Amino acid sequence: MNRPAESEHSENHNSATEIPDAGVRSLKDEVTRAVDLFIHQLEDQSVTNMYQMVLAEVEPPLLQAVMRYTSGNQSKASTMLGLNRGTLRTKLKQYDLLK
Repeated sequence: MNRPAESEHSENHNSATEIPDAGVRSLKDEVTRAVDLFIHQLEDQSVTNMYQMVLAEVEPPLLQAVMRYTSGNQSKASTMLGLNRGTLRTKLKQYDLLK
């Protein structure tokens, strides 16, 4: 049975929120493992800002990877990340990633 070209395109196209299952599972598994290890290493330390601690570890490599992928194009990177370009620039400055 022949399908219209538009139908084939829509079946093969992932929206911004749809990521291939294999990649999601792998990333989710790796993040889960890393967070579990991070928490285990805290041992008996009193922690009140875990969310910020984890973000400070995760955001820079994410931003670096997306900037490499987009060859440093902040507009493309901000679109890919779902961020306003100004917010992206603020985060790049925050982590000393602006060149």
